[in-house]
Amino acid sequence: MIERRMVIAGTGSGVGKTTLTIGIMSALKKRGLEVQGFKCGPDFIDPTYHRAVTNRISRNLDSWMLTEDSLLDIFTHGSKNTDISIIEGVMGFFDGKSPETNEGSTAEIGMLTKSPVVLVVNCSSMARSAAAIVKGFQSFAEGTNIAGVIANSVGSEGHYQLVKTAIEQECAIPVLGYLKRELAIEIPERNLGLIPSIERGDLDSLFDKLGDLVLETVDINKLLELSVVKPLAETNGPSLFDKKKEASVRIAVAKDAAFNFYYPENLEMLEANGVEIDYFSPLANDALPDNVDGLYLGGGFPEEFAHKLASNHKTKQSVKAAIDNGLPTLAECGGFMYLTESIETKEKIKHKMTGIIPGEIQMQSRLTAIGYREIKGQNGNFLLRNSMAKGHEFHYSTFRETGDEIQPAYELKSRRGNQKEGYLIRNLVAGFTYTHFASSPSIVENWIEKCLETKDAREQRG
Repeated sequence: MIERRMVIAGTGSGVGKTTLTIGIMSALKKRGLEVQGFKCGPDFIDPTYHRAVTNRISRNLDSWMLTEDSLLDIFTHGSKNTDISIIEGVMGFFDGKSPETNEGSTAEIGMLTKSPVVLVVNCSSMARSAAAIVKGFQSFAEGTNIAGVIANSVGSEGHYQLVKTAIEQECAIPVLGYLKRELAIEIPERNLGLIPSIERGDLDSLFDKLGDLVLETVDINKLLELSVVKPLAETNGPSLFDKKKEASVRIAVAKDAAFNFYYPENLEMLEANGVEIDYFSPLANDALPDNVDGLYLGGGFPEEFAHKLASNHKTKQSVKAAIDNGLPTLAECGGFMYLTESIETKEKIKHKMTGIIPGEIQMQSRLTAIGYREIKGQNGNFLLRNSMAKGHEFHYSTFRETGDEIQPAYELKSRRGNQKEGYLIRNLVAGFTYTHFASSPSIVENWIEKCLETKDAREQRG
């Protein structure tokens, strides 16, 4: 059986990786192929585009948060029953956790998955110089299989031929095609309002047009030829996704346009270990499902729907009552924000939230935190106990305490040193940090154990 995979990498951020990745996925779908998308690094936004185009859950591949075996397990799991896997890079090809190594970079993920790489180069205002850029990327590190180039922001067919001739002569790899700069086809700003737009199908025409443009000026046959690879060796030990137990507990998961940032593997690992997931929507004013044994409030855009969330008293009251009664709960970023007293938007309008956490959220115009985090649970954190995990922060909000000194949920280690973060009370673990369960699988076991305690206590009460 032929196996195909390909990394779409860039020389830097903003060179058009996402636009070309979406266009290539759309073009491959138009060819009748089943396409699986992956995204390098901790990104919840770009995978939503992949999913919208491919109709398959896109997955993150992160060589800093995950061990090699876990990363390959996730890749193999996601690639089942597909014709080709397309891996979108992050930042520049060699950019990752550290400026001194390839750790966490697109380059490292390409090497771990043994994938050929197509390098996207912004060729605006250059011709032969593009070859110097590509040659530099080729020679920078051993083991990176840069198999081809796509030129972006090309001025004309004549300009493209200059770039193509220079790169193919000096770098001995094919230039697969180009996109013109005057097309003005760009993916919309990847933040607020994205999820609702995709779920409504508002971007379908854009994706369709991108696919047609790629088919016109990119040699898809050559790309498919370059993407043929040997199957990866089987990973050691059992898969994260092997069914280990029958369902024994139920965990409610908030899922709608306001709360949708979850690593799919987190949910699948819960299910594999005996959790039945019951989805509900705070935006629809759903009450927390009856007789659940745990609650997971993920991130997203609660600030964009703050007025509606504030008005949906049924959800707020049921969530507050359950957490006050000790329901084992994990709230990440947007979920954490929802559990505070209020969210103040950038327009300085304050909206009341559930009021469980004594503090207020204020939205800022700039990012207030971004980057990888090593995570250590504080006393009372039933999820982490004495184990370490890895994750990341990415938010535009700040938290201001309004009550007595609160018990933090985590100690975080980052480039800036160690800091305390989040909030613990009873069986609630909340904070801005997103944790990847595959970085510390005991999180799943600990949560289920605590849920079983809750379930037993509820059944004893009758």
